[in-house]
Amino acid sequence: MKKLGLVLTLAALTLAGCGEENTTSGTGGTAEASKEVTLGSTAGPYSDMLSKAIVPALEEKGYTVKTVEFSDYIQPNVALNSGDLDANLFQHTIYLENFETENNMDLEGLISVPTAPMGIYSNKYDSLESIEEGATIAIPNDPVNAARAFLILEDEGLITLNPDAEVLKVSEKDIEDNIKNLEFQPIEAGQLPRAVEGSDLAAVPGNFALASSMNLLDALVLENMPDEYRNVVAVKAENKDGQLAEDLIEIVESEEFEQTIDEEFEGFGKPGWMTE
Repeated sequence: MKKLGLVLTLAALTLAGCGEENTTSGTGGTAEASKEVTLGSTAGPYSDMLSKAIVPALEEKGYTVKTVEFSDYIQPNVALNSGDLDANLFQHTIYLENFETENNMDLEGLISVPTAPMGIYSNKYDSLESIEEGATIAIPNDPVNAARAFLILEDEGLITLNPDAEVLKVSEKDIEDNIKNLEFQPIEAGQLPRAVEGSDLAAVPGNFALASSMNLLDALVLENMPDEYRNVVAVKAENKDGQLAEDLIEIVESEEFEQTIDEEFEGFGKPGWMTE
């Protein structure tokens, strides 16, 4: 009977040991599963930024990464909010905040990244100093991007704006002095690259310039954009303190990330934190 008791005790210990091993294995499996992430972007430079500067660094940290490209500016946030994406990169802070409010979502911009700036392009003039009186300039017809265009023109001394106007919402009505009597031609932002041919000047957002194979460095001037206009890596707000969020911030802040930007994304404006 004593031998039988000893056998049963050993068997119980063996089973207990197996149970502990399975539990540990299960936990490990869960941890590994959490390393499988899906990142989203719109097709173009920010999809390239993911694939060239962010995904390789995540893979070095042990992640298995899937990327998804979207053809519009709505679905990347819908997918992020639903959990189909773990993070996305395609939008600036103003767009993100407006989208959250309008769609009752709780998303979070983790960190801003170098962003393709709006530029003033021309096939007629080779410098801002050569712009003639009454020149036409095509500008975006949406308020956010139009404000960016007016801020560039003010920075370059071509117009002056009402100092009491809200900086990120300035419009044509806020112009106090149009030094060159520029004639503004508002058109849809995606059509602005073509407007370089039909207008004396065109204010083209960087993403549309790159999508049309324009060289950012061909602009007469590139904007010194406020950080609110720089694109951000975004996650669902409930995940902003998670391990993936921490790793994404660490990657974007790394020297390797900045080196890739310098080599692969010429003309992109760096956020304030990166140039301090």
